[in-house]
Formats: sequence, C-alpha cells, structure tokens
Amino acid sequence: MQRAPLAHSHEFALKETSPNIGAGAVTSDKLSCTYDLVEQMQYLYVRVVKATDLPAKDVTGSLDPYVEVKLGNFKGVTKHFEKKSNPEWNQVFAFSKDRIQASVLEVIVKDKDVISDDFVGRVWFDLNEIPRRVPPDSPLAPQWYRLEDRKGVKAKGELMLAVWMGTQADEAFPDSWHSDAAMVGSEAVANIRSKVYLSPKLWYVRVNVIEAQDLIPIDKSRYPEVFVKVNLGSKFVRTRVSQSKNISPMWNEDLMLVAAEPFEDPLILTVEDRVGPNKDEILGRCVIPLQIVQRRLDHKPVNSRWFNLEKHAVVEGEKESKFASKIHLRVCLDGGFHVLDESTHYSSDLRPTAKQLWKPSIGILEVGIISALGLMPMKTRDGRGTTDAYCVAKYGQKWIRTRTIVDSFTPKWNEQYTWEVFDPCTVITIGVFDNGRVGGGDKASETKDSRIGKVRIRLSTLEADRVYTHSYPLLVLQTSGLKKTGEVQLAVRFTSSSFINMVYMYSQPLLPKMHYIHPLSVIQLDSLRHQAMQIVSMRLSRAEPPLRKEVVEYMLDVDSHMWSMRRSKANFFRIMKVLGGLIAFGRWFDQICNWKNPITTILIHVLFIILVLYPELILPTIFLYLFLIGIWNFRWRPRHPPHMDTRLSHADAAHPDELDEEFDSFPTSRSPDIVRMRYDRLRSIAGRVQSVVGDLGTQGERFQSLLSWRDPRATTLFVTFCFIAAIVLYVTPFQVVSLLIGFYMLRHPRFRRRLPSVPLNFFRRMPARSDSML
Repeated sequence: MQRAPLAHSHEFALKETSPNIGAGAVTSDKLSCTYDLVEQMQYLYVRVVKATDLPAKDVTGSLDPYVEVKLGNFKGVTKHFEKKSNPEWNQVFAFSKDRIQASVLEVIVKDKDVISDDFVGRVWFDLNEIPRRVPPDSPLAPQWYRLEDRKGVKAKGELMLAVWMGTQADEAFPDSWHSDAAMVGSEAVANIRSKVYLSPKLWYVRVNVIEAQDLIPIDKSRYPEVFVKVNLGSKFVRTRVSQSKNISPMWNEDLMLVAAEPFEDPLILTVEDRVGPNKDEILGRCVIPLQIVQRRLDHKPVNSRWFNLEKHAVVEGEKESKFASKIHLRVCLDGGFHVLDESTHYSSDLRPTAKQLWKPSIGILEVGIISALGLMPMKTRDGRGTTDAYCVAKYGQKWIRTRTIVDSFTPKWNEQYTWEVFDPCTVITIGVFDNGRVGGGDKASETKDSRIGKVRIRLSTLEADRVYTHSYPLLVLQTSGLKKTGEVQLAVRFTSSSFINMVYMYSQPLLPKMHYIHPLSVIQLDSLRHQAMQIVSMRLSRAEPPLRKEVVEYMLDVDSHMWSMRRSKANFFRIMKVLGGLIAFGRWFDQICNWKNPITTILIHVLFIILVLYPELILPTIFLYLFLIGIWNFRWRPRHPPHMDTRLSHADAAHPDELDEEFDSFPTSRSPDIVRMRYDRLRSIAGRVQSVVGDLGTQGERFQSLLSWRDPRATTLFVTFCFIAAIVLYVTPFQVVSLLIGFYMLRHPRFRRRLPSVPLNFFRRMPARSDSML
C-alpha cells in the first residue's frame, strides 16, 4: 500500500535529461555558440524567388503560373498569378531531413487551369550536391536556372532559386513553409508559425476629481446628489456622492484606470445627479484625449485644470451646447508605477512604465524549448485522437509562440529564445497548448485552444551560467481531478552580466518607489490588474496571427483570485509548515526544561550563564548559529528549478465537489441544492475561523484589562506588582535577575507542579469584552 503514493509522486516529478544540445560541447560548428540550448534539426531549404520569360500555355496566350516544390511524398506549392509571365514569389520551403526519403529535389513550374494544370518546365537537384549553410554566414545568393521539359531538354523560361541545407537557426526558418505541416491549408499556415509578440505599454491613468462649479440640475426643487463617472473604453469608475448638496460640489477623490499605448479611447467624464433609485441624470460631460495628458514620473503633483462641461439639450430638434458648468481636475499618466498584469507572487517584470526610470539589465535569460513527450489527445480528427501542440512563453513584455507541430504526441520544436533580465526575483511562465485552428474547417475560428499545462521557473533559483535541462510534468486540474497531460523538455540558462548589479538588486524594493510613496489599496490593485489583463488579452488577440484570449488569460492566471477550498487548505498547511519551526523549537525547549536529556540541559545551563555574564556574545552567537545552519544545509541545496508541486497544491487529494466548486462560473451556474450545501459548508468553516479570531481578540483584551481598571482588584494587584518590580530591578543587577529567571524556567521537574503558573492564572482571570457581545 505504500508504493502507490511513491509511484504517484514520481509520475508528477521533475526529471533531469541529457539532450544532444551544443551547450558545453567543443565543436567547430558555429551553431553551438549561437543556438546551443536546442538539438540541431537539419532542413533542406528552397527559396523560390521569381521566374522570367515563361511560355504561354492557354489558347488566349496567357499564363497563370505557380511553382510546385516536390521532394518524395512531400509537395509545397506557391501562390499562383493570373496572366503573368514574369511572376515574383519570394517564398521559402523547408523540408525536414529526418523525413526525406528521396534523392532528387524537383522544382516544377505549372500553369493553373480549370480542368488540369499544365506543365511548363522544371529544375531538379541531386541532394548529395546541395551546399550547406550555417549562420551567421550570409544568405545564399539565388541563381537563375534554365527550365527543362519532361525529357530533360532545355525549354523556354528561367527560374531564380536558392537551395541549401541548414538548421532551424536559419533566419528563413520562421517564415518558411514546413513539410511537417503539409496537411495544413495555405490559408491556415500563418496560424501555425512561430511568432514574437510584445505586450502593449500600460499606464495608470490618475484622475483627481476636485470640484465642480455652476452645475444646472434638471430638478431645481431638490438638493442635488452629484457624483462623477470616468469612462475609458469599456471600463468606468466613479466617485462617491458629494457631501456638499449644492450646485458647486466638492470631492477631492482619486480615481484610477489602465490605458495602453497607442491610446485609442479618450477619457470621458460625466457629472451625474442621482434623482432616484437606479436613475441618474447627466448634468455635464467632458472628453479628454489621453495624448494631451501630462506624464508624471515621480510623486510631485501635476497642475490642476478647469474643464468645461458640455451639456447636450434638444431644442426644437437641434443639438445645442452650453458651457456654463466647469469641473476642476488633476489628470496625469503615472509613469512611476509598474502596471501589474500578473500576480506579484510570480511576476515576470517589475519595472516602472516610464522608460526613463529603468535600470540597466543585469543579465540574459535563454530558454530552449526542445520537445514534449507523451501528450494526451486533445481532440478528434477523422475519427482518431490527435494533438497539434505549440508552446507560449512569457517574460516581461515579450511573449513568444513556437510553431505548431501538427498531429504529434511527441512534438519537437527545438526553438531558442532570449530575454533581457532586469531583476533576478522574477518568474518566466511557459505554457503548452493545442492549436484549435488546425483542420477545423469553417468553425476553426470559434474553436478555443485547449490548455495542456504550464511551467513556472523563478530566475533567482537558478545558478548563473549553468544550463538546466529537465523534463517538466504538464499538469492540468479538471473537475474530474488532477491529470498529467504529458511532459515538456526545456533547457534554461541565466547569464549574469554584472554580479555587483545583481547583488545590489537584492537591497532594492521589489516594486518601483511610487508603490510605497503613494501605495494603492488591495482592492484598487485587484481591479487595476483585472483591467490590465483584459487589455493585454484583447490587444494580443488582435495581432496577426492572434495569440488567443484564452491562452493569454491562462498564462496570466486570470482566475487566481477566485475562491477555492483546495487553495485555502493548501495555504493553511503552508502557514502551518512555516510555523512548524517555531513549534519544534518550543517542543525542544520544553524537553530541555523537563530534563529529558540531562547532558543537553546542563550544556544549555552553561551556555546560558556565559551569555548572561558576557551579553556582548549574544548577537555574535545567534549569527554564528545561523551561519552554521546555512553551511550545513548547503549539502542538501536544490539541484533543479522548482516545478508545480501537487502535494503542496493539495491537487492530488482534492474532493471532486471541491474541484467542481473551483471551476464553477461566477455567478454560480449550479443548482440551488448544491449551492445551499456549499454555503452551509462555508458557514461551518467560517464559524471555526470566527472562533479562532474571537479567541485572539479575547487575549488582546485581557492585556488591555491589566491597566484599564475594568477589574479594580486585578488592576490594583498588577499596578502594585509593577511598582515593587521597578524598585527591585533598579537595585538588583540585570545579570542577577536574568540568571534567576533562567534558572527558574530551567528548574528540575522535581521542583515543578503540573498546575498552571501564577502569572498565567492571573492573566486568564482578566476580563474581556466577549461577555458584552450579543
């Protein structure tokens, strides 16, 4: 029975691997220096540039040419041009060497026809004579080749080509047509290529609403209840209702929103009067383009301005603007903050928005996304399970997406990417997804990309200049339970450019200084983070090809703030583990006091006497002890980066109902009976928490009662004791008092009683306010 948990934990464990990569190898190949965290993949590249002087084939004397590149069973086709004898394609085809089963490459020019395409001419190459190219060598220059007919006789027309053997390090690789994706239609090729994305530059927009003047309420017979609503795109925030019930209300309230460059939507302020429940009348409106708003880099306040409020009134079918009312505002773009779009616990970027405040980089992070193993089928195609996997990595503002490997449970990407590092205490997130746009037909755009799993790596846990090659388990938590969907093999290297700058970063605040000079509330941060995530996902989903909204939200952990019984349990046991050291120390000290091991207790007595007689040794002893613990633990230091821990997350033992609750929508979509059951369960847990909080409050109130005279006799005794103790401690040397207290606490069990001590009895008799509660 004991083997099952071990096997289960081994399945979800991190595995060290030894891929055939160039890092650390001594080789003459230039690839090992520039692209050394992935395995080399050999490709045959064919660049079809253009053709000239092609013969006419149709009866009308025109030609609709295209090129077919054929290598064994693999065939790549360029787009065709209508009625053009000198077409230009400039298209690259890449054939994986592992799948080449032919000895001859054929490049055929054809004429597009309604019934059957006509043969125009061809060029062929012997694979044994194709040159090899290794970057950073300059690209191979294309050459003109005379077309031949089917019999090998020179025909009319020439074709400009470049043919070479290379690797995935070739600059032509990302935009080339791949033989691995031969089944993908030409219109869907863009959705399977690798791509680099940049998050939009995000700003906090701060609107300090000071006051308004000369408002004209609709109903002049009542006191207006005025508030200001600020809109930016689809987001809005508003002030409280002004306490001054007149036509010149005051607020002096800060409102904050998130905006992204380039600024598309203006800032729209409306002054509204609450005339009834759920009924507001607009008293004025103001539009402020963000392009003209002042950018603030520090905590100094910006200049305030008066803005005219425009009120539209319909008079005889025409619109008329009145500018009698004004609003006093202080508007700025706060560049000194870092706009959080991730949780601060695993953020990949902590720099302020304004580039002028950035510090120099401290190093480079290189990640080689090598392959995946044992992926689960994520969908069905032609009656069988299949997976079209790709990876997404996010660090800082840079997102990368690898190419999609079509129809493979063991995809090999072998793509390497680089990021600048500005803070070692940051996290890179790497996710694996199934491409829903491959082979989906007309409904491909509606199909979501399925999540296969993700990995987080904290840079501060990596040794500098060391290459980490590990296979990370891909875990997905579903309503049915924890599921391993495969493994992803990565090679990671963090290179420090300045050790002094990196060490200096550990003395700096985690976030920019504006977060501490003008701190934002927890509610504000949560709301602004949600806005930022929505903006980032919307912008990246509009890129071409798009990084899908569900992918961005999964990478940014958009649902991390939602209630989860499983996470609550995990966090509780995390706290207990942290407190476990204090509890263990308390038990050890109790054993010392009870003379469980007399030799240890005597040594503690000797150490205690030395420290009391020579108090200047106390701090050096403490720091020396911590130093020795650190040196001792060095032998068992972690040898690999952290990964998703199923035990820590309580994912491997979560109850199905708890998981169903975790994945429930908000607001809930479950039946009333299930909601009632979960509510009752939550009430019982909250009742226990309430009791613990109440007990803590009781202990605190007892401390206050010592001097509050709620119990006159107890306070009289305590005050008298304090006066006598002050006199005794004044005339008695401190070392003598310390020795007496120490010897009393460490006294032999023969001189102890099982009953509580007098001070504890006295404290427990102190009154608390719990008897005054209803």
